[in-house]
Amino acid sequence: MKNLVIIPTYNEKENIERMVHKVFSLNRDFHLLIVDDGSPDGTAAIVKGLQEKYAGKLHIEEREGKLGLGTAYLHGFRWGLAKGYEYLFEMDADFSHNPDDLERLLDACEKGADLSVGSRYVKGGKVANWDRKRLLLSFFASFYVRMILWIGIRDTTAGFKCYNRRVLEAINFDKVTYKGYAFQICMKYAALQKGFKITEVPITFIDREFGTSKMSTSIFKEAIFGVWKMRFTKF
Repeated sequence: MKNLVIIPTYNEKENIERMVHKVFSLNRDFHLLIVDDGSPDGTAAIVKGLQEKYAGKLHIEEREGKLGLGTAYLHGFRWGLAKGYEYLFEMDADFSHNPDDLERLLDACEKGADLSVGSRYVKGGKVANWDRKRLLLSFFASFYVRMILWIGIRDTTAGFKCYNRRVLEAINFDKVTYKGYAFQICMKYAALQKGFKITEVPITFIDREFGTSKMSTSIFKEAIFGVWKMRFTKF
């Protein structure tokens, strides 16, 4: 099997079962790894209850405590690389990323991209049900990152991605110390440092309907100041 979708979870009981069924209903064949940070709402138990139905395709790694999005993805990358997957995906559990777009991200990598990014800010991409203030904040955050890191990616904080395994094998994970939006920026910047080709695929981002956002002031600050550290780091 070559395709692994990695979904970090913390208190996603309202979304996770529906997401699992949706991913396995797609025309292309995907495996799914849930990295759960000790969700007190029983998210992990729901996943385990589905493993018999999707034997050999649905996997779960449980961690103790809320350790952060970035560390969850790194955990998933190491797991997936060790298992021999060729393409590894990042995706949220809350349906802000449309699972149908997994196939489009995979197509982009199979056609030559080393890393494909589901982008809100290229032609054809958009954001649904955000107010004007949030939309402007996100747009100018990407502009800020582009100016500091000198990168041509429109959606620098995007978290819906497909990696060819060779990208992840080339990056020194020990230097990727960020947990939130800064992690998403860092992985793109590291891939560009290594000379890999990044393609942005237009998507529609839809804010979550169920559950609560994990955004915090500390995550925002990490991104604002972290990009300056990234600029002088070799990955």
